[in-house]
Amino acid sequence: MIIQKTREEIELMRESALIVSKTLGMIASEIKEGVTTLYLDKLAEEFIRDHGAVPSFLGLYDFPNSLCMSPNAQVVHGIPNNTPLKNGDVISVDCGAFKNGYHGDHAYSFEIGEVAPEVKKLLRITKESLYVGIREFKVGNRVEDVGNAIQKYTEAHGYGVVRELVGHGVGQKMHEEPEMPNYGKKGRGKLFVEGMVVAIEPMINMGTRNIKQLKDGWTILTADGKPSAHFEHDVALIDGKPELLSTFQYIYKALGIESNEEDEFRKVPLIV
Repeated sequence: MIIQKTREEIELMRESALIVSKTLGMIASEIKEGVTTLYLDKLAEEFIRDHGAVPSFLGLYDFPNSLCMSPNAQVVHGIPNNTPLKNGDVISVDCGAFKNGYHGDHAYSFEIGEVAPEVKKLLRITKESLYVGIREFKVGNRVEDVGNAIQKYTEAHGYGVVRELVGHGVGQKMHEEPEMPNYGKKGRGKLFVEGMVVAIEPMINMGTRNIKQLKDGWTILTADGKPSAHFEHDVALIDGKPELLSTFQYIYKALGIESNEEDEFRKVPLIV
């Protein structure tokens, strides 16, 4: 069952989402060559708690940490560890925060030092596909309209779209209906209705779409060992149109990047 949110509930969700956004902005200032993912995980947990929230991922389905940190050929669900990041790495950082009874959940793929041009392109196209998908999240459309848009955009560049892992509804539970695949056929799937809130999250591989899982029971890898990229936003359906609850602007501020990519999905400009 799809759980529609009131405007008041959406504003509570926006608060949770922005805590995640600020956490990722803090991580953007700290993530660099030589730093371990376990160190970043501890910083994130402290930051989330200092902002009156609790980490959504810590203990969820028995996950042991506050961040999912997935470098290079890891797609998602990587467990933080003591291995230092290296120049040329890329890493997906997925974060969740729970406050006022609601979850925020989104992700960004970071570059560490000098990254190969073909990997930079993978990240760029994957992030662009996120917004291509968000544009299809509107009243009257259906779930696979979003997935179809993401699939067409990324496959046109020869990339593999992961099938086994999908986006999802979000609210009082981290994972609500509907599932939001990054592939599909137009006109199929559940109908979008006012008040829905979903996490849209393309997981795109440079090579094959096939994946495998490590024996830790969590870490997902590309089957061919090529890099993967992952970006995620929380999006609400308000007045029939998509509105971002999360933002990458805290990340961009930390990294000195100027971007207006989110402007079309906001009624009110975001003050960072």
